[in-house]
Amino acid sequence: MMKKRVLLKIGSNTLTKETDQISRGKIEDIARQIAKLGNEYEFIIVSSGAIAAAKQFVKLEHNGGEINVKQALAAIGQPHLMRIIQENFRELGLFTAQCLLSYSDFENPKAKSNIKNTIDILVSNNVIPIINENDTVAADEIQFGDNDKLAALTACLLKVDLLIIATNTNGIYTKASLESGHPETIPEVIGIHSLQKEISISKSSHGTGGMQSKIEAALIAQKAQIETWIVNGLSDNFIIDALENKSQKTKITSLLDPKKM
Repeated sequence: MMKKRVLLKIGSNTLTKETDQISRGKIEDIARQIAKLGNEYEFIIVSSGAIAAAKQFVKLEHNGGEINVKQALAAIGQPHLMRIIQENFRELGLFTAQCLLSYSDFENPKAKSNIKNTIDILVSNNVIPIINENDTVAADEIQFGDNDKLAALTACLLKVDLLIIATNTNGIYTKASLESGHPETIPEVIGIHSLQKEISISKSSHGTGGMQSKIEAALIAQKAQIETWIVNGLSDNFIIDALENKSQKTKITSLLDPKKM
């Protein structure tokens, strides 16, 4: 049986559970679900959290500009983040590999081919790629979107069946419900243009994105006929619950192929 390929994007707020440090419990929760789903699904993970991981260990002086400090923090935090992920995943018999990418890689046909071939080999050998932006040499995600766009570009390159973006809300809420103080999830839309008027421009506390960057990611995925789900990664069992329709989420289907999933 062909497994369905899922790209799971995990933001900093999910990995920290909205605290000031990486949550081993959340990483274990993710690993447990992936292990349980292993017969039907293969996963590629795009993970933020390197800067949050570094902040647990060091405080750097701001003598090189804010972006440079964040790049330095990312360089410190990335190996710590990978160590925590590897330890928790290995306990469940899951093997992982680190892949650091930059936007320039997606503009270079040879680099794109190399990325796809490498990740395909990893996945076919039951190794889970853990992808992050190479923040030491590129600051795009530090400034513009907490890996949401990187996740969408990677999803398209790898021709995944589903893009799941884990965040700290139950999907996208209607603007009116937010204004009334009673958030109400938009369960499903075909295309994304109707969502533009609903989204908030605010950004999350640890991440650099917000719902706008997730909408933009969904647009990139939609052009490749890839369905996007925006789910609440703070909840335990959030991947399985989303797949089994046991939780609230926003499902953004393709205009060209609304019944792909």
